[in-house]
Amino acid sequence: MHTIQHDPAHQRFSTEVDGHPARVDYTFDPTGAVMAITHTIVPPEIGGRGIAGALVQAALEHARAQGWKVDPQCSYADAWMRRHPEFDALRA
Repeated sequence: MHTIQHDPAHQRFSTEVDGHPARVDYTFDPTGAVMAITHTIVPPEIGGRGIAGALVQAALEHARAQGWKVDPQCSYADAWMRRHPEFDALRA
């Protein structure tokens, strides 16, 4: 799989595949304890390779390690979490 970087200053997890950037963006609620995943962006040129899922999983694993809850506001992140019940405990 491709290397996924976490950029906390820009609140995103990102990777680059075949010269195309892909990312998951997030924000925090006012308490700082709930990560809201707001966007999952993978260009069509690199779609269908599991990149979006890998980005969401990286974000969720980071949230778990930090003790945060997750609000999957992005429809892709919400659907991915529904398909992976091992992350149910993270839902805000």
